[in-house]
Amino acid sequence: MTLQQFLLILWARRRLTLVVLGLTVMTTLIVSLLLPKQYKATTAVVVDVKSPDPIAGMVLPGMMAPGYMATQVDIVNSDRTAQRVVKLLRMDESPLIQEQWLEDTDGKGQITDWLAELLQKKLDVKPSRESNVINIGFAGQDPAFAATVANAFAQAYIDTTIELRVEPAKQYAAWFDGQVKAQRERLEAAQKALSDFQQESGIIATDERLDYEMQKYNELSSQLTQAESQGADSASKQKFGSSDTLQEVMTNPLINQLKADVARLESRLKELSGNLGENHPQYQRTLAEVNELKARLKSETVKVTSSIGTAGRVSQAKEVELQAAIEAQRKKVLDLKKQRDEISVLAREVETAQRGFDAIG
Repeated sequence: MTLQQFLLILWARRRLTLVVLGLTVMTTLIVSLLLPKQYKATTAVVVDVKSPDPIAGMVLPGMMAPGYMATQVDIVNSDRTAQRVVKLLRMDESPLIQEQWLEDTDGKGQITDWLAELLQKKLDVKPSRESNVINIGFAGQDPAFAATVANAFAQAYIDTTIELRVEPAKQYAAWFDGQVKAQRERLEAAQKALSDFQQESGIIATDERLDYEMQKYNELSSQLTQAESQGADSASKQKFGSSDTLQEVMTNPLINQLKADVARLESRLKELSGNLGENHPQYQRTLAEVNELKARLKSETVKVTSSIGTAGRVSQAKEVELQAAIEAQRKKVLDLKKQRDEISVLAREVETAQRGFDAIG
């Protein structure tokens, strides 16, 4: 169909067309006169997607996503935002509104939800095509009320957006606070256990104390070995050695001097026997001196021999004492090792708790 044909058809039915147009205009005029006037208030909010997030301190990747603006529009249209508007304007506290809510719902449900649903029906949210601006419109019979509600929706949107960003941070902070508290309590308990054990055992520097006690144990063992060697040597000398052939006797200066004096006087006595005879007083006097020296030599030899036996008995007694001391020292060293192992376990628990606390903190 061409344009000329279309115009010819309209001209042929021009009366019908004029009647329809007239009825439409009359109907529109009557309806506009009968219906109450509606006013639409519009406000705008700017969504900043380039500035760093004030909570995270950085530009979040999701803010640059294509669907971010649509998400913000959904937040404005959400029940949460509408309910916040009700609270901001304190509409739920109005006796007139409460009476109307009771008539419409018979008191079922929440008045906040009922009001939020009514507000959402007259809400018109549209994002700009080429900018980060969201236009919030609200229609109402009272222009001042419409403007107030539109501005309230803008403020509620801002507050809700902040809450949506802050709430996860609060949840994370609460979780971290709980973890930090638990780790701190674990660390304090481990430190207290280590401190209590050190106070009970009287040990602070376990390695130094253990080294000292081990050195003392080694010294006692060395002394026991020496005493056993001395005792065995003394017993061997007493059992198999002649008193004259003992090294202690042979190297004794006094005994050697007495032996020399005896030999000298015996030589003198032999001369006197040949020259003067055995009954001569000088011979008898020299003989008496020889006998006295021999008696003294025997006495000194007995003393040295007895001293060897005494040294053997002392060595045996010392062995017994050293064995008892070594056994006590061995028990002390074992106890120290056990305590060191327990302290090491407690110290590792403290270190583990400290690392956990540092990782959470």
